[in-house]
Formats: sequence, structure tokens, C-alpha cells
Amino acid sequence: MSPSKTTVGLIFGGQSGEHDVSLMSVQSVIAALDPARHQAVLFGIDKQGRWLFEDPLERLLAGESAPPDAPRWPEAERLAGVDILFPVLHGPNGEDGVIQGFFELADIPYVGNGVLASSVAMDKALAKRLFQAYGLPQTSWQTVSRTQLETSPSHVLARLENALDYPMFTKPANLGSSVGIRKAYNRDELLAGLHEAAAYDIIIVVEQAVPHAREIEVSVLGNDHPRASIPGEIVPSNEFYDYEAKYLSGESEERIPAPISPQLAAQVQAMALRAFKAVHGSGLARVDFLLNDATGELFLNEINTMPGFTRISMFPKLWAASGLPYPELIDQLIQLGFERYRQKRALRTTFEPAV
Repeated sequence: MSPSKTTVGLIFGGQSGEHDVSLMSVQSVIAALDPARHQAVLFGIDKQGRWLFEDPLERLLAGESAPPDAPRWPEAERLAGVDILFPVLHGPNGEDGVIQGFFELADIPYVGNGVLASSVAMDKALAKRLFQAYGLPQTSWQTVSRTQLETSPSHVLARLENALDYPMFTKPANLGSSVGIRKAYNRDELLAGLHEAAAYDIIIVVEQAVPHAREIEVSVLGNDHPRASIPGEIVPSNEFYDYEAKYLSGESEERIPAPISPQLAAQVQAMALRAFKAVHGSGLARVDFLLNDATGELFLNEINTMPGFTRISMFPKLWAASGLPYPELIDQLIQLGFERYRQKRALRTTFEPAV
């Protein structure tokens, strides 16, 4: 690192349905960086997956794209010119282990989860199987491939209706920010939701809705010894917390701390840490739960390894309410990235058998 300031390479945008969310997130991160300690270096990725290096934020906010001959991957030397990278990317190619693998090959420190945690958590179907193996409670669910939907839709519908009760949620397996999610109350709506999700992914997750559901969220921070924030609750302006309710309407209500008993709050925090450890998380995550308000049953919904960092995002808000302001949160994430890098560099990478 430089003797004065840490140069932080912020990577944002991306070839993902969550491109615009990333642009909102990175603006908040830039504003939170302590200029006395950190210097931001910006790397943008347009919606076609091409990299921008000159005024990337202004150009992407203006809707510009990189020239057709712009690189789809930058030279490693360009990225290695910073002390640490912070991929403020959401969704495929940014949050799923792809770009983290590039950082590992280039031997550059970075903020956030590694390849394994990122890839497992991004795939909702795979994550559900892992959480099931760890004994974490989840609502009933099924998976459908796009191929199955295209070749035998009637069989798919019959299988889902046999396994689950209405209403059901249909979700792309590898997308966040509630993009492509629908709630279905009947067969026609279920089929429409499956096709909507299939437009974004080749695997679709179908979940049975939790009755009387309340949406509870917890933020996690740390590497080997993670800690959980106080829980918060989302009261969506729409029927569920979809993309519009999250980022467009501005009418969803946030309750921080969540109005739940101390015993339930402790249970939520403990389950969040178990989910984080199950995916071998490092750095950060936001863990989402569904609470049946009538029965008190708690269900793990999903884990997000690069949660939103916008001014309205729950991840930084929960930590602020837990006594960790946004600028200090960013600084701790940077330090956690360096810590994990040092741990990996200390590992032996050669083997010499005894003769």
C-alpha cells in the first residue's frame, strides 16, 4: 500500500440486470470514502460488458457505452496499479465469483467474498441445497430449467402444483434486487412468472409463499469471526419487496430495529451467521428471512454477498443503527479485504515430496 493513502479501485456497472443499482451503490461508496485515508480510482463496465477507464461514472450515468473495440477484460497491470479493488457490482459477472476469480489470478487484494462464497450464494438453487444440508429452515421450493419449461410446460406446472400450494414465487436462480420475480395465485400467473424468470436465467426457483410474512434482514461483517447487525424489517409498498418497491417508489417502510422480541432477534442473528459460515463467507453479506407472523416460524430466504450500498440500502443502514457509521463500515470492509489477502498469501503453494 502507499505510505499515505490507500488507492481503492471501485468497479461498477456491469453486464447485468442490476447495472443501474450498481451505479447508485458506487456513488454512495464514493461519498463515504474518507479522503484523508482513501483515494478512489474508478473502473466502469457498460451493459455490454466492456470496460471504461476515462470518466466512467459520468459516462455510464449518461447512458453511454464503451466503443465496440473496448476490452471486455482490462489488462491486469491496470487494475494492479491500485492497492485494493472493491467490486461494487450486483448480479451475474460481478457477484457470482467470475470477477473474483480474475482478481485471484491477478493476485490483487479485493473487498468482499471470494470465488466459492460468491458463486454458491448467487445461485439460489444451489444455496438452498446447501442450507438444507446445514439444517437451516426454508420454505418449500422446487427448481425448473428453461429447457424443461420449453419442452414440457404442462408437466412442469403439474409437478409444481403437486409439490407446492398457491401462492408461489417464481425467481431467476442467479439474479438479485428482486429482478424477474413474480407472485402467482393460479396456473396462468404461474406460467407467466416462469417465462418471466426464464428470460433472465436458465434455472428458475419456485417457492411456496410464507403466509402472514414479514421480511426481516440482518447484515453480517467479518472474516473468521463475523458479527451480525441488529435485525431490520422491510414493509414493502407493493405486495412484496420487488424492484419497484426497492428502488423506484420510495414508499416502502424500513423498521430499524425490527419490532421483534429479543429472543427472536438473537435467533435471527444466529441463523444469519450460520448461513454466512455455510457458504464460507468473508467480508460481508446481507441475510434475508421470512417470518410467519401468525405462527412465529422463521425461514431463511437468501444470502446476498454484495448487498446494495445505495443511500436507501439496508446493509449500511443496519450497521449504522448498530453503531458503525457508513465511512467506518467502508474502512472495515477494506481492512477485511487486506486481511484475507494476507491469509491467502501465507499459504504454501508448492509441494516437495520427501525423497
